[in-house]
Amino acid sequence: MPPLVEVHDLRFRYEDGTAALKGVDFRLDAGETVALLGANGSGKTTFVMHLNGLLKGEGSIRVCGMPMEKPNIQAIRGKVGLVFQDSESQLFMPTVLEDVCFGLLNRGLSPREAEERARAALDTVGMAAAASRAPYHLSAGEKKRVAIAGILAMEPEILVLDEPTTFLDPPGQRALGDLLARLPQAKILVTHDIAFARAICGRAVFFQNGTIAAEGPVEDIVIRFGWSFALERTKSGM
Repeated sequence: MPPLVEVHDLRFRYEDGTAALKGVDFRLDAGETVALLGANGSGKTTFVMHLNGLLKGEGSIRVCGMPMEKPNIQAIRGKVGLVFQDSESQLFMPTVLEDVCFGLLNRGLSPREAEERARAALDTVGMAAAASRAPYHLSAGEKKRVAIAGILAMEPEILVLDEPTTFLDPPGQRALGDLLARLPQAKILVTHDIAFARAICGRAVFFQNGTIAAEGPVEDIVIRFGWSFALERTKSGM
């Protein structure tokens, strides 16, 4: 089966001259959950912003069989759902239901179709009872779930989550992990949360100075790059 994402020799330089990506090769298969690890500024977020055309560098990218070219951008954006670190940046309508409907209506669905899909997505993330609530009244964990519902309603094949456990307390992190484990989409997690990555990711990719320095099981990668302290915290339950 061909990969959902295939990247070869991706390079990107910001306008100030900073070389953020220096020849990245990457593959994501159906059903995979992959953690992108590495220090701040190593290229992780720059990389995932290429996967739905928010940034354009040199090299080749194919998503669900489509080359990352202008005629395919809209179709690719329908395949790749981005969940940002701060959920509030994705929640801006008066009610939860309206927020989840927003993208569907922009895509041209009728109000009835949009509401049906939005309610189904809210039910998937356990937030159906919150449909009429104002997003700003929700907890951080609830906001994260609603943001994910807004993406799921668009029926993507790939979920990209940037620091998904930020602002979540331990019960919220556990609930989010359980939710993501149930979802059938392939997932890419940009994260520093080793405990979370270890719990749900089958593979880790370590970014270093704009390149992928290594990939493999989360524990192996953490030990190899001197992040053992994070692994020990994971094992001790801290």
